[in-house]
Amino acid sequence: METASLEMKEVLATIREFVEKEIIPLEPLLLDHEYETLMTRLAEKRQTAKSLGFWLPQIPREYGGMGLSLFEHGQVSEILGRSLLGHYALNCQAPDAGNMEILIEHATPEQKEKYLMPLLAGDIRSCFSMTEPENPGSNPTWMSTVAAKDGNDYVITGHKWFSTGAEGAAFAIVMAITDPHADKYRRASQIIVPTDARGFRLVRKTSVMGERGAGWASHCEIEYDGVRVPQSNLLGSEGAGFMIAQQRLGPGRIHHCMRWIGICERAFDLMCEQAVRREVAPGHPLAEQQTIQNWVAESRAEINAARLMVLDAARKIDEKGQYAARDDVALIKFHVAGVLQRVLDRALQAHGALGMTDETPIAFWFRHERAARIYDGPDEVHKRAVAKRILQQYQ
Repeated sequence: METASLEMKEVLATIREFVEKEIIPLEPLLLDHEYETLMTRLAEKRQTAKSLGFWLPQIPREYGGMGLSLFEHGQVSEILGRSLLGHYALNCQAPDAGNMEILIEHATPEQKEKYLMPLLAGDIRSCFSMTEPENPGSNPTWMSTVAAKDGNDYVITGHKWFSTGAEGAAFAIVMAITDPHADKYRRASQIIVPTDARGFRLVRKTSVMGERGAGWASHCEIEYDGVRVPQSNLLGSEGAGFMIAQQRLGPGRIHHCMRWIGICERAFDLMCEQAVRREVAPGHPLAEQQTIQNWVAESRAEINAARLMVLDAARKIDEKGQYAARDDVALIKFHVAGVLQRVLDRALQAHGALGMTDETPIAFWFRHERAARIYDGPDEVHKRAVAKRILQQYQ
């Protein structure tokens, strides 16, 4: 297993100090829904991150990023994952991070100037509109949103939801059917849609387990009611929407999984601190209970193993490409999501009634990270796909 260089270890240590001292103290503003104050304070911290040279860790140096490999960014992502706000502070939050990567790869020079460069600078945000309430997200080739050609324009009509961060976004990258008669993997295209275009309607922020959030920390329902954009807003070639979406998923799952491990590490720390501090009787801390001791041992083993799996998958993508690592990526997606759920559940249980409150970040993660087993493909789809490929080797 590749290890971090001395230089990279110093970078990781500095980023961790930045997260612990500058970012984590802002979390109560998010948990208390004080979004206006939060965004003002976060804007200051983002400028600090830029001045420290920790801006855009996932982006090549020629575009103003840190130029880290996927393996290296995975290690950064784990540290950022310790905070509810870590990735946003360094401008590598979803969905913007994925949109940056596909714009770098597929956008025209004009599209890059208009949409990519302000996104990289942190001057604007974006969203990604693929999931539809009427169709299963587990089958991304099946969607109802269409983009019909009319002269030099596309006219987009459809209904999307869970477009993360759409509130306040400057543009959306929309998956829409451009050729319903093509092969199922060539029917859809990705099209850039400014959110101020006529017919773009943000219906609402969808409530997630009782919380609607705000801005980049929200999930939105959108109607595209005859939205007209020039055909020059096509991203890549027509019919390449599914292929482009697949390109962003491999690295994106590494980012997610390492973020989840960062969450696990913070929740583990909170659980252990609570165990040694909380007394169940005078002079008898919770840590004396064998059940708690089992949770500590099991969580430590599961987190360590999950980290090795993810970094190994990242290394394979760096060295051999996404296709060679497709089984590894499928395995980490459902395995690390399961580890995350178990560690969070143990941490919440160890905190008792306190765990149900927003006095710690555990309840926030418990609400929002349950989706880890759903987004980017539900666990069951990944298990089925990787099992079929494994079994083929025995036929």
